[in-house]
Amino acid sequence: QVQLVESGGGLVQPGGSLRLSCAASGFTFSSYAMNWYRQAPGKERVLVARITSGGDKTNYADSVKGRFTISRDNAKNTVYLQMNSLKPEDTAVYYCNFFRWDRNYWGQGTQVTVSS
Repeated sequence: QVQLVESGGGLVQPGGSLRLSCAASGFTFSSYAMNWYRQAPGKERVLVARITSGGDKTNYADSVKGRFTISRDNAKNTVYLQMNSLKPEDTAVYYCNFFRWDRNYWGQGTQVTVSS
């Protein structure tokens, strides 16, 4: 049974940092690219960052380039999102995701709120 469990969200002031984690189980984690998406209130879910199965390539949305870093530890079946220089517009629910056999898998999400 596939499981993706996000953690690390919370309330942070503008300019602060958070590190999100996504613990994966129930599939061969090291074989799949992993993604972080986010969904702000009243808006569509959008891709924030992607990392290849081996961790050698990453891609970012323009809005987070230079501030966010995606990484993974295949020995721990975990993908991370380091978020620095956070802005109020980064406020959203952040979801871990991967795609397999014509299906998207999602975690339950973790809330990130950037506010003073």
